[in-house]
Amino acid sequence: MPGTTDTAAERTLGIILVSASAAVFGLTGVLTKSIHADPLTITCWRGFVGSILITLYVLWRRRRSGGRESLRLGWRGWLLAVEGALASIAFIAAFKFTYVANVAVIYATSPFIAALLAWALVREKFRLQTMLAAAVSLCGVGIMVWSGFGTGHLLGDGLALLMTVGAALYMIMVRAFRDTPVVWAGAVAAFLLFVLGWLVTDPLAVSPRDAVLLATFGASFALASILWTEGSRLIPAPESGLLGSAEVPFAILFAFLFLAEIPPAASMIGGAIVLCAIFAHAGRDWLVARQRAL
Repeated sequence: MPGTTDTAAERTLGIILVSASAAVFGLTGVLTKSIHADPLTITCWRGFVGSILITLYVLWRRRRSGGRESLRLGWRGWLLAVEGALASIAFIAAFKFTYVANVAVIYATSPFIAALLAWALVREKFRLQTMLAAAVSLCGVGIMVWSGFGTGHLLGDGLALLMTVGAALYMIMVRAFRDTPVVWAGAVAAFLLFVLGWLVTDPLAVSPRDAVLLATFGASFALASILWTEGSRLIPAPESGLLGSAEVPFAILFAFLFLAEIPPAASMIGGAIVLCAIFAHAGRDWLVARQRAL
């Protein structure tokens, strides 16, 4: 049947796009550590290039929809943009002070942190499997952070935790502000990072090598965001979440291949615990959704 063929083709395309997005996002740690500039300079360039490319994408989407997609942010959209920009600063800075694996794994717990915060702030109910997965993953994070004491990596782990809480709050706001153009708010957040970096640092005082890497970083950020946005439209949310979790092993693999970075045993044990919780939780959601679709 033609309809079934079209649906299968769209699902395959969605899987490819979201998987590619996870791989590109996984390069964040490698690019951050390969650039010799300070975190604010990095966020400035990332924001400059990223905001231009995402804006072009938003305008393209708006043109395709005949102008139906609003670009009006309102106070909710500006709140999203500011919160997203602050979380991005902590995200980039965290990579400078700890292992790529630690940041990637801690960040992967953000959906569970979001569930806990939603319950604490607005009494939003969450499932037993989410509570169990959150408890297990937080134990893994605890092992990773504890291993940072006395090693000089505690600041980076703390920034990663701060960024993860910020990402969790962002998720809650996205759900609460359903009429807000989220992708456009992301472009504005990137531009705010550019303005902040321009005011408090000297973004032009970088080497030609770093300039190329910074432009690549901004482009990869925009590409990953666009791939995820387009791919997630074509597949169910549980499947998108499961594929998006692949960002963590990609980040760890790239750190090993390009930086020869091997985290200590405690980080590997804690990371394995977190990954098991994440993939078990996302995998169960995917199986349930697939059974319902049959």
